[in-house]
Amino acid sequence: MKSPVHRCRDVEHGRGQSGTGTVSTFLQAEQRIPISKDVITSSSASAMWFIRDTCGIVCAVITWMLVLYAEFVVLFVMLLPSKNLTYSIVNGTLFNTLAFLALASHLRAMCTDPGAVPKGNATKEYIESLQLKPGQVVYKCPKCCSIKPDRAHHCSVCKRCIRKMDHHCPWVNNCVGENNQKYFVLFTMYIALVSLHALLMVVFHFLYCFEDDWTKCSSFSPPATVILLILLCFEGLLFLIFTSVMFGTQVHSICTDETGIEQLKKEERRWAKKTKWMNMRAVFGHPFSLLWFSPFSTPDHGKAETYQYVV
Repeated sequence: MKSPVHRCRDVEHGRGQSGTGTVSTFLQAEQRIPISKDVITSSSASAMWFIRDTCGIVCAVITWMLVLYAEFVVLFVMLLPSKNLTYSIVNGTLFNTLAFLALASHLRAMCTDPGAVPKGNATKEYIESLQLKPGQVVYKCPKCCSIKPDRAHHCSVCKRCIRKMDHHCPWVNNCVGENNQKYFVLFTMYIALVSLHALLMVVFHFLYCFEDDWTKCSSFSPPATVILLILLCFEGLLFLIFTSVMFGTQVHSICTDETGIEQLKKEERRWAKKTKWMNMRAVFGHPFSLLWFSPFSTPDHGKAETYQYVV
């Protein structure tokens, strides 16, 4: 019977120098083989990435519909009927900017390759081309038959091994990994900000309508206005709490350089420890600039550095 380690992943050992072709009978202390990051970058990195998961697609559509509902209530219930033109222009511009950035971040998080390892590259020929030294091993994922780099985990939804996988999020219909974590963090931040802004406007609108005639503060009937505002208030409060928590956990994960899966499994730390600022720059780009907050800017993720396989 195989041990738990053998059941979860196969191991290819380096062959002895004697030329007999026998597999080494023992493992030396953990070593690492530096391999260029380009070697393990999926061929889909430059193409459109989209996960065909029914649950994820439904959740993504619901996310957009909720944002568009908030847009409708803010514009047609609160801002356009307002008599204060400056108030409407300022808040309309701010709300639409935040909503646009939130949806753009969502789209980038959903359609960006999170760091998928090439599927089926764990062939005998390819492993031999790595020229492993005696005692060195590489791990193979038995589910997608790929060579598993350090800190990669297999996602059952994406059906791929993902580098630095944090978790699979159905709301963005994608894994949160090495290449799209920035966009996911921006998505949670902008949704939290737009939710907070909507809640503040709802409070001010209620106060304004209580002081004035309800028939004059909205183009809808008073009952319809109250229902629309209460639904928006409930949606904004729910999303504010949820995305704020997600934003906080993601920033903490980045600063500690430990993904959600690694924290959950309490995996032993085998990678170099860096400062919090270096970890932030590795995710958002070098150096710090306003591009950190743009979903249209692609971070370099330290392309000059080499990526290492666990061996």
